[in-house]
Amino acid sequence: MNTSTTVVNDFTIEVLNDLIQIHNDRITGYTKAIEELKPEDSDLKPLFADLISESESIKASLISNVQSAGGSIDTDTTASGKIYRAWMDVKAFFTGHTRHAVLASCEGGEDAAQKAYRTALESDDISGALKTELASQQQTLRASHDRIKALRDQAA
Repeated sequence: MNTSTTVVNDFTIEVLNDLIQIHNDRITGYTKAIEELKPEDSDLKPLFADLISESESIKASLISNVQSAGGSIDTDTTASGKIYRAWMDVKAFFTGHTRHAVLASCEGGEDAAQKAYRTALESDDISGALKTELASQQQTLRASHDRIKALRDQAA
């Protein structure tokens, strides 16, 4: 393997690990959201559970790509990296907040995931096949974002 390929693989592994961390954040966020929902908002639990499953599935694919590239998997949630990540402190946020505020906060987390994927896809160092896979994941996440946004708009 030449140095150029090593740099590309190292960068790719770092980007994939950043996306894994986004999904760790997302899983943690929605898990806490389920725990903290008010009884009158319990109808959101199945949606949040679906979003957890969605992230677990996407994360498994990202892990497979990291392993294929010879990298090791980061198991943490948000930390510094090449891609901007942010997810709310769900427990602190959800306590005492309205349905609209909860959904707006979730939408903010979904926005952060979209930004992370945009940043990854803009990189010239990511291979075409991997970009195709990441673009598909981003579209899945976009649909979830739009579901959260629609619910937020209804709660306004």
